[in-house]
Amino acid sequence: MSTTSRKITALVRWGISAWVLAAIVTQIWSEVANDAFYPEKYFSYFTIQSSLINIVAFAVGGYLAWTTVRDTRLFTIVRVSVFSYAIVTGVVYNVLLRNIPSEGYEPPAWCNESTHVWVPVVIVLEWLFSSGRISLRIRAMWWALLYPLAWVAFTVIRGMITGWWPYPFLEPDGPNGVGGVVAYILGIATFMAINAFIALIIARTWAKLRKQPLHP
Repeated sequence: MSTTSRKITALVRWGISAWVLAAIVTQIWSEVANDAFYPEKYFSYFTIQSSLINIVAFAVGGYLAWTTVRDTRLFTIVRVSVFSYAIVTGVVYNVLLRNIPSEGYEPPAWCNESTHVWVPVVIVLEWLFSSGRISLRIRAMWWALLYPLAWVAFTVIRGMITGWWPYPFLEPDGPNGVGGVVAYILGIATFMAINAFIALIIARTWAKLRKQPLHP
């Protein structure tokens, strides 16, 4: 039987899932209504793809929290990854992308602010205070890099073929050149790994305080 704290965690997770879904649906509807929706580009952005992951992950995580006492190992790996992506999304947007002028139609501002600022903050807070987390070994941090590296590989190959890049810091013909692109990729990948490491340390610390076992 799930505890009261797990019920609260479930409601928070479902709330996050619904919030992100509302932002994405509103954004798409707004762009379609203004003849500015290009799905082949829209769904290529890391923020959009990670937002779709958030919708599914927190919907499933809410169900787990409502029906079980503890999260599963697989969900915890996904949740650690989501934690890492959320921080990277917020930092990269606010440091590298916020002041870049937008081309063409801009959807309602709350959608962009939600996916790039407020949802990442809430995701971090949810990990800090949610109940039922399990503690994994530190090597689990590397799972968080699988999707981003696959996304980078696809994005680079596609960019070389089409000449379109979702973010200016990935453009090899830009002011930073190929070396700059490689530096950004390595830097962001390292940042992601550090974030995943921090997430696992948080879980291990809580587990020790509650004298819970370490999962493989």
